Amino acid sequence: MISSLFWIVPVSSVLALIFAWIFYKSMMTREEGNDRMKEIAQYVREGAMAYLKRQYTVVAKVFAVLVILLLVLAYMGIQNPFVPVAFLTGGFFSGLCGYLGMKTATNASARTAWAASSSLNKALQVALRSGAVMGLVVVGFGLLDIALWFLILNFAVFTPDNMQNGLQFLGLTFVYPGTSEHQKMIEITATMLTFGMGASTQALFARVGGGIFTKAADVGADLVGKVEAGIPEDDPRNPATIADNVGDNVGDVAGMGADLYESYAGSILSTAALGAALPALTAQGQVKAIIAPMIVSAIGILLSIAGIYMVRAKESATQRNLLRALLLGTGGSSVLILVAMAIMAAAGWITWGVFGSVVSGLVAGVIIGQATEYFTSDEYKPTRGIAQQAQQGPATVIIEGISVGMFSTWVPVITIVLGIIAAFGFAGGFTDFSQGVYGIGFAAVGMLSTLSITLATDAFGPIADNAGGNAEMSHLPKEVRERTDALDALGNTTAATGKGFAIGSAALTALSLLAAYIEEVKMWIGRLADSAPEGFKQIGDILFYKSHVPAVVQQGQRAVDIAHAGVSDFVAAYNLSIFNPLLLGGAFIGSMMAFVFCSLSMKAVGRAASKMVDEVRRQFREIPGIMEGTGKPEYTTCVEISTRGAQREMVVPALLAIIVPVVIGIFFGVPGVVGLLAGGMTAGFTLACMLNNAGGAWDNAKKFIEKGNFGGKKSEPHKAAVVGDTVGDPFKDTSGPSLNILIKLMSMVSVVMTGLTVAFKIF
Repeated sequence: MISSLFWIVPVSSVLALIFAWIFYKSMMTREEGNDRMKEIAQYVREGAMAYLKRQYTVVAKVFAVLVILLLVLAYMGIQNPFVPVAFLTGGFFSGLCGYLGMKTATNASARTAWAASSSLNKALQVALRSGAVMGLVVVGFGLLDIALWFLILNFAVFTPDNMQNGLQFLGLTFVYPGTSEHQKMIEITATMLTFGMGASTQALFARVGGGIFTKAADVGADLVGKVEAGIPEDDPRNPATIADNVGDNVGDVAGMGADLYESYAGSILSTAALGAALPALTAQGQVKAIIAPMIVSAIGILLSIAGIYMVRAKESATQRNLLRALLLGTGGSSVLILVAMAIMAAAGWITWGVFGSVVSGLVAGVIIGQATEYFTSDEYKPTRGIAQQAQQGPATVIIEGISVGMFSTWVPVITIVLGIIAAFGFAGGFTDFSQGVYGIGFAAVGMLSTLSITLATDAFGPIADNAGGNAEMSHLPKEVRERTDALDALGNTTAATGKGFAIGSAALTALSLLAAYIEEVKMWIGRLADSAPEGFKQIGDILFYKSHVPAVVQQGQRAVDIAHAGVSDFVAAYNLSIFNPLLLGGAFIGSMMAFVFCSLSMKAVGRAASKMVDEVRRQFREIPGIMEGTGKPEYTTCVEISTRGAQREMVVPALLAIIVPVVIGIFFGVPGVVGLLAGGMTAGFTLACMLNNAGGAWDNAKKFIEKGNFGGKKSEPHKAAVVGDTVGDPFKDTSGPSLNILIKLMSMVSVVMTGLTVAFKIF
């Protein structure tokens, strides 16, 4: 029986979508500015929509092939038959969030610039609430999809009759006969978990493709425009300017929306799956453990909406004042979610131990975010140190930026380690392992519970950046550009902070998915044991049985009831030890995947950027009057170059993340997959932190010089800083943010393909 409190989940998700609509309509009533501003905004909208259409065409073809493969596996009996449908719904909603966010952002940039003509606060409000549209559609559609899946499976599929007699359709078994209430909830959450694979797949294509697009344009615009031609950023004479503005939307908005949709959904679904598998729970307790993360996320939506209205700024606000204004909204929402969870603990919906786990996760997220701010904001020593090195030339800028990025990893790594241990311990993990990993999953849910306002503070950055570009190209007064630059610099810091927060939650989610993978292994072993003629499935020296105790057990063997099997049983059966060469080999391959993936995405940016540089140089050389402002650049040609480059280059890195877990599962089995996920998670987390922080620091070091320090714009230190920023662009906007999707996608693919791994392996 589902508690009446569950209905807050679909209600909150619908409310999020309503407020997203309200914020969108409010933004659209704002004046877009003069004719020149409208013209530039239209260029950006058309380019962004054209790119997204082509991206979705490529992704649709990939999805079609994958759905066919999943259907084949389902008919072979080694795949959950719901997976193909769940895969499509996850991908659809992930893509939809990206589309709606980008549509909002491309309409908001000119309106933000025009609002900046009046005041800084008005511009902040337009940009932030437009960014909030992205945050609210992500959490709204994510939670609504989860709620609908849960209701359909609980009331329409796993009915008492189907549980007793089974449910078959078109030769596929959807419900096995004799399913108990406890097993029902495990099956439901395991099924729901699979839709995360579709979301993760779409997100990776969006992040990689969008990242390649935006950085190819950005590199071309900066290297030729700023360094060679000596013209300002976003100057209308630069042919790559429109492509750069388009890229901000397809990469930092559409890609980011798809990315965080799967993070949000993945954390909730993995925690629900772990809650369903908790031993020694009553039927009512099991249901509470499943829907508790959904309820916390629903409450987080309501509090995030309140937090959005808290953000205000004075006209004379400094960078620190702006950061504090945003912190009031995000921090206030986080404090209120803790209050709400304390009430849930007092009411018995969660334990006080789980509450402690959530506190651990939130504290870890805050520390990682603040550390990211320290290492990337030009208010502090690391970024100013990079700017100072610009006086020596681009080489020292690059060296200093890489060293800052590398050094910065110690804070998030130590923090996430302590956060994991604390979350595990508070939930009772040192006495009950299952409770501990449930606490870790809940820590990720707590970190992402106020995602709508966190994402709003992240998404407004690209909007402010585009607003600055529009102001520059429309020749608005100097004070307008100063206001948009202030918001842009703030956006760089909040984006870096948001990326730190996202990668922290990704590590926690990936760890909970690893635990969910073991539960999925358990479920598939039970199915294989039940269908085997001998009535059991032998793994190593352990005979796992479901219904019938093995008649003969050889010396050195153990018979274990799969329903009561614990993690230690699977550790022993599969020899999940660091000394197992299959597990160690998987760990090395997982670590390698992080570096190979980054290499492929960076090389893709380099190849696309080289074509962009050649094109911009050609136009400067061949179009008469372009430098005098009398000739019109061919903007569409540059947009097309970025589009073609992104479409061509995004496929291989994305498919690699899907193929490798399957291959490792077939060749190395469960130990190899566990090693792969552990290696990918640890190396990917550390590398992502380094890339995000180095890129953010380079960007803000350049902006620090542009404020008039060390010679200001057009000086030699400024040119050196631009080179550093150019190197950092694929770090922070392509490879870095894609890594958190990589580690979760490999986990999701492993979970979805568990049946194949358990049934077939070579070694």
